[in-house]
Amino acid sequence: MNVVVALTVFAAIFPAELPDKTFIATLVLSTRFAAVPVWIGAAAAFVVQTAVAVAAGGAVSLLPQRPVHAVTAVLFAIGAVAVLLAKDQSAEEQEVAAELAGVPARPTAWRAMVTSFLVLFVAEWGDLTQLLTAAFAAKYHDIPAVATGALLALWGVAAIGVVGGRALLRVVPVVWVQRVAAVVFGVLAAVTAVEAIRG
Repeated sequence: MNVVVALTVFAAIFPAELPDKTFIATLVLSTRFAAVPVWIGAAAAFVVQTAVAVAAGGAVSLLPQRPVHAVTAVLFAIGAVAVLLAKDQSAEEQEVAAELAGVPARPTAWRAMVTSFLVLFVAEWGDLTQLLTAAFAAKYHDIPAVATGALLALWGVAAIGVVGGRALLRVVPVVWVQRVAAVVFGVLAAVTAVEAIRG
């Protein structure tokens, strides 16, 4: 496992997820349920999502390098734009709250874990960072490193959302997080495009 690849994936996925539904969902879930079951349910959902993403990326990496790099560069460019155009967080909070409307206020820890798993599994299916994780797997041909970097980023964002999401948003404006993520994806798009051209 290449540690540099894992750190690169972490550095790209982490800021992209902070203003995303993962963060909002864990924040809202933690207002209804105990923090630990929410995080465990979220972490389990991310394991499944990441496994699917790296498997898809690993399959794509078997194709010729030039088209893989070209498609990966496009995905990174789309990621940069998508992060900049991300939805308003209050709208995402309302979506998640609506999904939780039928859940009892004092569920068991098991129910909190299952609810958190299901909410985050559905929220992240086909999400930008899942596609970008697949793109990283296709680009780097190092599934353990990509999976480790992506999982640590997702788990970290979920932990922040559960523990102190609202306090963080008071200190660090979401727009700055979005801009950092967009720059990271823009740089990755440019580097990967150059690799595709040099092929």
